[in-house]
Amino acid sequence: MNSGYNPPHDPLDILHDDHEVLLVNKPSGLLSVPGKGPDLADCLITRVQAAFPNALLVHRLDRDTSGVIIFALTPHAQRHLGLQFEKRQTKKTYVSRVWGEVAEKTGTIDLPLIVDWPNRPRQMVDHENGKSAVTDWRVIRTSDGETRIRLMPRTGRSHQLRVHMMALGHPILGDPFYATGPALDYPRLMLHSETLQFRHPDGGRGMRITAKSPF
Repeated sequence: MNSGYNPPHDPLDILHDDHEVLLVNKPSGLLSVPGKGPDLADCLITRVQAAFPNALLVHRLDRDTSGVIIFALTPHAQRHLGLQFEKRQTKKTYVSRVWGEVAEKTGTIDLPLIVDWPNRPRQMVDHENGKSAVTDWRVIRTSDGETRIRLMPRTGRSHQLRVHMMALGHPILGDPFYATGPALDYPRLMLHSETLQFRHPDGGRGMRITAKSPF
């Protein structure tokens, strides 16, 4: 079965590596981890492990999202970073281009999310059963019927930024799950993980790693 998965073959873009952590700029269109079946086997962690055999998964980015992703290079670092993500001590900033001109300058979206079972992997807002999901946002600029916006998720739900922007009436451009009509007509999902702030597992010093947006 052909899944239509045709990942890019860019060389690894390493942002930082040391004895405990590795940060990479993930290209859009590449899975973070293998999907089901041999046609979805090519993914970022496999490519990373070819160069860094000790690399361990800490978190993921959606296939269509590009940008900063961190891997642990020791079991200690994996535990340390895993706890930081779990306790929401890491800080992520995304840049996005969204449909329409957002009127306000800043805001917060607080809408609980749950998987839309019949339409997996889509997620949906569900005030009864959804898990808490909170996103802060700030407009960078508006022009020609679209808005460039910075998104700061406080929680890490699946598809959180994508569903939250759709719920705001401004779907992310090029989003195959949540955009419709002309908002779909873009070469990729216009969502990029720009910065990640975390504490280094060796000594706890604060680090901030950035990958410039490709759009």
